[in-house]
Amino acid sequence: MLVMSNNYLQLFFGWEAVGLVSYLLIGFWYKRPTAIFANYKAFLVNRIGDFGFVLGIAGIVYYTGTLDYAESFSRLDSIVGERMASFPGDTTSAAKLICIALFIGAMGKSAQVPLHVWLPDSMEGPTPISALIHAATMVTAGIFMVARLSPVFELSVDALSFILVIGATTALFMGLLGLVNNDIKRVVAYSTLSQLGYMTVALGAGAYAAGVFHLMTHAFFKALLFLAAGSVIIAMHHEQDMRRMGGLRKYMPVTYWTALVGSLALIGFPGMSGFFSKDLIIEAVHASDVPGAAYAYWCVLLGVFVTALYSFRLVFMAFHGKERMDEHTREHLHESPWVVTLPLVALAVPSLAIGWLTVGPVMFGGFFDGAIQHAPDGPLAELAAGFHGPAAFVTHALVAPATWLAAAGVLTAWFLYLRRPDIPARLQERFAPLHKVLENKYYFDWFNENVVAAVARGLGRRLWKRGDETVIDGWLVNGTAGFVGALAGAVRHVQSGYLYHYAFAMIIGLSLLLAWLLIWS
Repeated sequence: MLVMSNNYLQLFFGWEAVGLVSYLLIGFWYKRPTAIFANYKAFLVNRIGDFGFVLGIAGIVYYTGTLDYAESFSRLDSIVGERMASFPGDTTSAAKLICIALFIGAMGKSAQVPLHVWLPDSMEGPTPISALIHAATMVTAGIFMVARLSPVFELSVDALSFILVIGATTALFMGLLGLVNNDIKRVVAYSTLSQLGYMTVALGAGAYAAGVFHLMTHAFFKALLFLAAGSVIIAMHHEQDMRRMGGLRKYMPVTYWTALVGSLALIGFPGMSGFFSKDLIIEAVHASDVPGAAYAYWCVLLGVFVTALYSFRLVFMAFHGKERMDEHTREHLHESPWVVTLPLVALAVPSLAIGWLTVGPVMFGGFFDGAIQHAPDGPLAELAAGFHGPAAFVTHALVAPATWLAAAGVLTAWFLYLRRPDIPARLQERFAPLHKVLENKYYFDWFNENVVAAVARGLGRRLWKRGDETVIDGWLVNGTAGFVGALAGAVRHVQSGYLYHYAFAMIIGLSLLLAWLLIWS
């Protein structure tokens, strides 16, 4: 529904349905408190993003008068030059506000800083759910939405700059978190966050096709890595800490080789599927003139080294080196059954070959003709002029900085986790403050739980005590009932039962009525 919709309303229904399904699947183990916390967290963070998304859709309908994609795109001139009140006494471009509001929806769904906090915790769901929902479908919905609405986003360079900076920050700084995490699934989750940042960077640079191309290639190798992690977890009797693994290569050859293929695709090894899409994103950012492109370029370039380092840290800690599991686990180690390994092999094939087959038509052909709008003088035009086929693209990679940074990351991981495994502990001790910041995930969770949630709870408690209990229950509901009761208690004393009392009251009343008539007449 989300992908096939031709209007914003149907898009939003599909958008919400994806969020609902993700909420239910993250909380699949409904008796596990951590899973319940994780699915609440995902649901609430996505509602924040969806609020912005609804505002963006409302802005488009306000100016174009339609929910239909094609009709709204044809009326975008009605937004150009319009201004909206952003703060009291200040106005800003309507196009910029609408685009940023729409992108806030994508920030929630595609886990961009600062609305990224739900994604690592979503690993509480079963591993196949992580592979599907959180590698290829739900988290990429925001990327799809921005690309599908590319004519709208092309109206505002400021909005594209905002998208570019957010994506670049996510790509680099979320990747750094994968260097200090020891949970095998969470390392892959932080990798997903980082790669979503790469896709977002492509969108901000105006290279929408590059973002969607990386979305497609990433789906194969990231699902492969998640399922490979699941295979390891099964063999390790549900142990997920990489510090208790090691030497699994000889016990699990199929899992090892397929995980190696997925890791090479992830780091952008020349010829692998991830190489084509990631390298094109880096080149597109380098060619972009959107404000913030220089910052984004260095972030995605340094992110290549970081990606290679945490990816092969996982490979070396889990599959190489000294065996660190307990004796009982070692005795029962064996390759996973075919129902687990067959999908790994099936995903390894496109992780190897899909880039060769699709880079030309998807990036520089008519694959997205009519669905995605690129600026004629955008970065893709420059890349198309220098593209001479996938083989030439691979050859060019040998002199590109990204390839050598990836190689440096792999060698660093080999040195730190195989040759000198004592060094990481010494580095952790020497850079303890930095390690603590990374270990606490830049304190985003702390801030959300101790500031945002605390303020919300305090406000709610105050409204409950003073508003609900004091004003509504105390004054309006109970106060009304008490007033009626008190009035009735006072008035009932008038009913004495004596006839002369009633006659006297009638005479007094008639006298007052006559006096009033005489005075006012």
